[in-house]
Amino acid sequence: MLYPINLKLDDLDIVIIGGGEVAYRKCKNFLDFNKSVTVVSKHILNKFYDLKENINIIKDDYKEEYIENSSMIIAATDNRELNLEIGLYCRENKKLVNVVDNVKISNFTIPSYVKRGDLLISVSTGGKSPSLSSKIKRELEEKYSEDYEEYLNVLGEIRKEVIKKYQDKNKRKSILNMLIALDLDELKKFNV
Repeated sequence: MLYPINLKLDDLDIVIIGGGEVAYRKCKNFLDFNKSVTVVSKHILNKFYDLKENINIIKDDYKEEYIENSSMIIAATDNRELNLEIGLYCRENKKLVNVVDNVKISNFTIPSYVKRGDLLISVSTGGKSPSLSSKIKRELEEKYSEDYEEYLNVLGEIRKEVIKKYQDKNKRKSILNMLIALDLDELKKFNV
C-alpha cells in the first residue's frame, strides 16, 4: 500500500535512467518543481535537449556509478530486466526508486498532479490505471483553473492577517472557514 507524501526535493539527487517518452515525462515533472535532474541513456529523444535548464544529460549505457550517490532514481528504460536490476540495486541500497514498469519493486510512485502555484492536487491509482489518473487530472485542471494560484496567494495573505488580529481560536477558525466560500474578487475586497 502506498502512503501519500509531499517531498522537499532540495537535497535529493535525482537520476532518470532512460531517454524515451516516459523518461521525458518524468523529467518534465521534476523540472516543474525547479529540480535539476540527471538523465542517463545512450539514446535520448531530441526534445530532452530543448529543456536545457536544470538537466544534465549523460549519453551512455546504464552503469551503477551513475546512481550510487543519488537519492532518487527513476528506472524508465524500455528494457524490463534492466529496470528490475536498477530497482533491486536501489532497494538493497535504501534509495528511493520508481521502476516505471514494475510497481512491486518500486518504493514510490509519481502521481498525476495539477499544480497552481502552491496548490498541489495529486491523483494516484497505485499504478493500476494511469489512464484513470490522467482522466481525473484533466477534470481537476478544468475545475481548478490557473486563477487558483492567485486565489491561494490572496487567501494566504488574509489568513496571516486574521491570525494576527484574532486571538480567539474559534473566532479565527470561523472567519477562515467563511473565507474559502468567497470567490477571488470577493476575497480581494475582504477587510480583516
